Amino acid sequence: MVFGQEPPTLIQHRLSYSGRKFGFDVNRLRLPNGAEGEWECIRHPGGALCIPVTADGRLVLVEQYRFAVQGRLLEFPAGTVEHDEDPFQTIQREIQEETGYRAHKWQRLGQFFLAPGYSDEVIYAFLAQDLEKLTTPQQLDEDEDIQTVLMTPQDLEMAILNGEAVDAKSISSFFLAKRFLNF
Repeated sequence: MVFGQEPPTLIQHRLSYSGRKFGFDVNRLRLPNGAEGEWECIRHPGGALCIPVTADGRLVLVEQYRFAVQGRLLEFPAGTVEHDEDPFQTIQREIQEETGYRAHKWQRLGQFFLAPGYSDEVIYAFLAQDLEKLTTPQQLDEDEDIQTVLMTPQDLEMAILNGEAVDAKSISSFFLAKRFLNF
């Protein structure tokens, strides 16, 4: 993936904020085409997501409360890549914490920018197969309100096409995984 091969020229740094999960910059820049202006950018360490598939071909998703949209979204398990962590390590941890499953077979599906108009966040997508249901309960973070949901690929596709509340990273990753799913 092409990233950082055409950086703009920094004319003036105006504002920085560093939060728990991401940072925020406001800078005056000169773009490669010569245009100058002030732009805001969310600086994010990236996220890892997996599409877990059970032995009978069902997908393991989570229905998660998201305060920013004031409701619940259907999503594949995912998490923020921690400092000095490989995205594969991130998703191996997150699938267990969020769903109570462990995968024994992994395949990289690809990576993509989530919202490049205002963020540098990259999502690393994986296919997780040969699942084992763990005997220990989910280990959710304090702010996570999550329920595990099993769906067929057909049911998920219909949910997406019907405009149900499915997040963009899950829709994009589902598209990357479709060639490996039997439906």
